[in-house]
Amino acid sequence: MDKVGRYPFMAEPFHCDFSHRLFMGHLGNHLLNAADFHSADRDFGMTYLNQIHKTWVLSRLAVEMEEMPVQYTKFFVETWVESAMKFFTNRNFRIVGSDETIYGYGRSVWAMIDTGTRQPQDILAVHDGAINQWIEKARPCPIEKGGRVKMGDGAELVRIIDTYYTDVDVNGHVNSVKYIEHVLDLWDVAWYREHRIKRFEIAYVAEAHQGDRLGLYREMVSGPDGEGAVEFNIRIMKIPPGSTESVEVCRSKVRFVRG
Repeated sequence: MDKVGRYPFMAEPFHCDFSHRLFMGHLGNHLLNAADFHSADRDFGMTYLNQIHKTWVLSRLAVEMEEMPVQYTKFFVETWVESAMKFFTNRNFRIVGSDETIYGYGRSVWAMIDTGTRQPQDILAVHDGAINQWIEKARPCPIEKGGRVKMGDGAELVRIIDTYYTDVDVNGHVNSVKYIEHVLDLWDVAWYREHRIKRFEIAYVAEAHQGDRLGLYREMVSGPDGEGAVEFNIRIMKIPPGSTESVEVCRSKVRFVRG
């Protein structure tokens, strides 16, 4: 079996926005599915991990796109493990059309946790470190890794969101992609008629659960420049039921360009 997995998807029409191009959130789902398919095929996926009370959780994701697939377009998500350490593994993605058009790339960092204690687990202890045989260091991923998102004191509270049943995934916490969608909903359709997402980053700090309220803070950090590019930082805080104290859940950075 090759170290690089290649999985087919399609930009289904109801997974696309008003421009008939795939939503970033649905692309995020495809990336996570490809990661699961790749790890499951090689015996370190959630199907096996759940039997030993462990699971994968996404820690960081950075996606950089030249363009989004148009509705009905068939494309592939290629994915491979770049490196593995005791508590984290780096996984990369390439989004490519059936005609070999390169739509973009992604970089991600994953942690393995115990499903009961929610504490980090030793990745290299699974199957005696079998993940190491699947590491592919020669395959290039030309985009930068996600960096630390620095928020200033002037970030504006834009929205407070309640969480419900459909926010929660198989790991029992608010789904990683739900945060992406909540972040991108901070701008309206009129904004997206003039801007497209060039790069999206998100770093997860803590878990949120059904019933938590999410506060979204936003600040512009650069732009617009000569090409109309503009960049925002976003912080999401949670307030658990019955509490008045907020806890940081994740931070995100979004770079828009004209088009």
